[in-house]
Amino acid sequence: MQSLKLGSARKAFRFFVVALSAVILSPLVSADTYRSGQHIEPAFEGWRPNEDGTFNMMFGYMNENWEEEPNVDVGENNMFTPGEADRGQPTHFLPRRNRFTFEVQVPSDWGDRELVWTLNVNGVDRKAYGTLKDDYLVDNMVIASETGSLGAGTSSPESRANLPPVTTVQGDDIRTVRVGQAMALRTHVADDGIPTPTDPVEQAREFAEFVGGPLAVAFVTEENVRQRLLMSPPIKVTVQKINGLFLSWNVYRGAGDVQFSPQQAKPWEDTRAGAHSPWGTLWTPPKSPEDGMHDVEVTFDEPGTYVLWGRADDGGLYDDAYITVNVTE
Repeated sequence: MQSLKLGSARKAFRFFVVALSAVILSPLVSADTYRSGQHIEPAFEGWRPNEDGTFNMMFGYMNENWEEEPNVDVGENNMFTPGEADRGQPTHFLPRRNRFTFEVQVPSDWGDRELVWTLNVNGVDRKAYGTLKDDYLVDNMVIASETGSLGAGTSSPESRANLPPVTTVQGDDIRTVRVGQAMALRTHVADDGIPTPTDPVEQAREFAEFVGGPLAVAFVTEENVRQRLLMSPPIKVTVQKINGLFLSWNVYRGAGDVQFSPQQAKPWEDTRAGAHSPWGTLWTPPKSPEDGMHDVEVTFDEPGTYVLWGRADDGGLYDDAYITVNVTE
């Protein structure tokens, strides 16, 4: 028990050290952030082998904008080489850093060739180079660490035992709705309950008991903890994520305005307090339905063909689902 308390104390100490560093660094960082007009950096995240001998190359991106969500059709401004230009990449880009967004399968004899993703956004041309070099081999621990579920270079028996969620969309994968017509979207998510969801109030109580005993615990309330987190700067030395299972539906392809109800948690690294993102300090994991069914209503304001992307994320690992929606007048 004493070792558990000591571990909680160390976590709290690291939290305050990181917050202090953020106070010093935040004025410098904020000068280089933008709402719109900036480019997108495509990113090669790594690769992992498949049982049939093929390989999956993993890509994400950094949208330098905090608000602008560019739409870039597959073509000369959004393409892969060599081979087919369309490798299933997004054409609608969410703000800021999006890691491990999609995977491209390459054959077993790919060898030392490079797979290049080219993006041109707001007049700036950028490329990401995929390769099967050993240094880029990815496993579950790398994913959990890179997305902030684990501390840099750390793991635990729990994290090593974690399995990704399993996402199953109910109904057809291709649907047709009219503009303004609410479309019901039901998704079943199964998970093993690992990692243990983050509870900042419980962490604060453990720390208070360690340093001050039962009397100190009495002063720890949910409101006090929320106020402390609200005052904590959002910039951290390394990315830090709040663990907990959630499902988030978003636009993957399609240029119109799409509304999701209820509001979806952000799958991108929005570190601002109250940003409804697992990387934001005030976010708490939602309570999962007992039957695992998640219901969302989706409404489109323009006709066209859309691809919606659903990501189930337990904090450490994820599973993706997609549906295509043909929207008519």
